[in-house]
Amino acid sequence: MKSYIVKKGLLRSYTIDEKGKEHIFMFAPEGWIISDIESYANDAKAVLHIDALEDTEVIAFNKDSIDTSKLPVDAVLEEFFRLLKRVSVLQRRVIMLMSAPAKLRYEHFLETYPQITNRVPQRMIASYLGITPEALSKLRGEIARQK
Repeated sequence: MKSYIVKKGLLRSYTIDEKGKEHIFMFAPEGWIISDIESYANDAKAVLHIDALEDTEVIAFNKDSIDTSKLPVDAVLEEFFRLLKRVSVLQRRVIMLMSAPAKLRYEHFLETYPQITNRVPQRMIASYLGITPEALSKLRGEIARQK
């Protein structure tokens, strides 16, 4: 299983349920790393699909292609903290999906991905939030009226 560092562009990872509905797991803009973490860590079959939403340049790698013993400690620690940040974003998202109202999930999306809100279709943002595009449209209208 490969992982990808996004140099330019935008990727997404998603799964498709038994009814054929897409569920977006995460977006990866420039500087982010994206992978099917479970597959990567356990050499298991991937459950996430990854595709590009724009013209994208990536650095692809797998566990066998990285020899961290030859990297400076600073580079290893820097990458570890970058990965930790991504995992923390996903942890917060999972907790929010379990308990937070849609408005709070949308606000978190805007904080996490401020640079991509105009780069992806509304239906993909709705999928990421776990709501319908219609519910997202209504939510955006409510937020706009409050300003």
